[in-house]
Amino acid sequence: MTRLFLLVAIGLTLVSTSVTAQTADAEHFWGQWRGPDATGVAPHGDPPTQWSETENIAWKVEIPGRGSASPVVWGDRVFLLTAVPVGEPVAMTTPDAAAEPPSVARGNGRRGRRGGRRPRAFRLHQFTVMAIDRATGEVAWQQIAREAVPHEGFQEANGTYASGSAVTDGEHLFAFFGSWGLYAYDLDGNLQWEVDLGTRRMRNAFGEGTTPALYGDTLVVTWDHIGGQSFIVALDKRTGAERWRANRDEIDTWATPLIVEHDGRAQVIAPAMDRVYGYDLETGEIVWQSRGTTMNAIPSPVYADGIVYVMSGYRGSNLQAIRLSDARGDIAGTDAIVWQLDRDTPYVPSPLLYDDALYVIKSNDGILSVFDPATGTPHYQLQRLEGVPNIFASPVGAAGRVYIAGRDGTTLVIAHGPRYEAVASNTLDDRFDASPAIVGDELYLRGARFLYKIAES
Repeated sequence: MTRLFLLVAIGLTLVSTSVTAQTADAEHFWGQWRGPDATGVAPHGDPPTQWSETENIAWKVEIPGRGSASPVVWGDRVFLLTAVPVGEPVAMTTPDAAAEPPSVARGNGRRGRRGGRRPRAFRLHQFTVMAIDRATGEVAWQQIAREAVPHEGFQEANGTYASGSAVTDGEHLFAFFGSWGLYAYDLDGNLQWEVDLGTRRMRNAFGEGTTPALYGDTLVVTWDHIGGQSFIVALDKRTGAERWRANRDEIDTWATPLIVEHDGRAQVIAPAMDRVYGYDLETGEIVWQSRGTTMNAIPSPVYADGIVYVMSGYRGSNLQAIRLSDARGDIAGTDAIVWQLDRDTPYVPSPLLYDDALYVIKSNDGILSVFDPATGTPHYQLQRLEGVPNIFASPVGAAGRVYIAGRDGTTLVIAHGPRYEAVASNTLDDRFDASPAIVGDELYLRGARFLYKIAES
């Protein structure tokens, strides 16, 4: 019996050591699209401040197909998702995305319904997962998760069929292509499991783009659309088995859910147009709910010091700073909302929460406001960012600096702090919708054509 207890104790110690090591590794890598703490900050990062096509580019690799999925980095690999068109176009009848469909008033925005249907030509796509060697830029492995002709298009200005980013815990790589499946690989590219959650139909065929959230052994996916029942679902990361599912009366959410631990339990924070929800991670029960964001909930929440920040900015503006210790039941209009903002909030870019500063882009414009996250007091507001007039990527921070990538190919570097100070402006021959990733002294930028590794020469 003593020997049995000893073996159990050794086993538990090994598991505990493994989890601790994995957590320590996560701090040094970029395992999800908003970084190790889902705030946009690389706590151990210190990349260059200056680069060009001829300076501080360690390598530059052309990526096939089209995708705005941000790179994730673990160990010696960079992981990317892309959708590669192949073959001749196939004629299909799809919802007409050329015109605004009929709508009805709903919540804080307008709930759209599908308009007429029209024939369109779509090509077969290969939904592809890529692993790239960090040292050389060579493709370490590449897997086609699925080949399919998409059932609807996307918004041409910024859409792709690979907008959601991969997620990794250092053992598994999770690739979510929305209507075209959720896939789990080991880091050598071997498929472990796959799950088909159905077919999403988005208002105006704006395209899909949600990234799963990972916490412990649970993977959470939001599935909001106009083509059927919307829901949020929790899956076992090792098997793909469904743990719980909660239906939602919501449409077209792109925001990645945020999972945080509060008062000894994990909560899933899931913004949407009609409501912002806080779910218990273990049971799926709603712990609290607040008024919704604006229509097209895209920016992902951030969290620190007991407060979660939820925002959006399409057809209106909405920012809510919610103290989780006071959040129970319906919190709209209660003291659980510490402060709020009804102007100049982001449409696409997610906020950056860096120490005592919350960085918020206005709409998709190159205009920045920075707030004290505890009080909402502005450090500075409506600062125009020279050289980056249009922004879809989310800002990232490291080593006392903030990196803001623009759609026109320029990345602006500013000083982190209560006063605005431009440090450098760097232009490459590409355009950037994907958010940067920072690992150590390296910055990874995924453009419309190329993936760049930026490091001191």
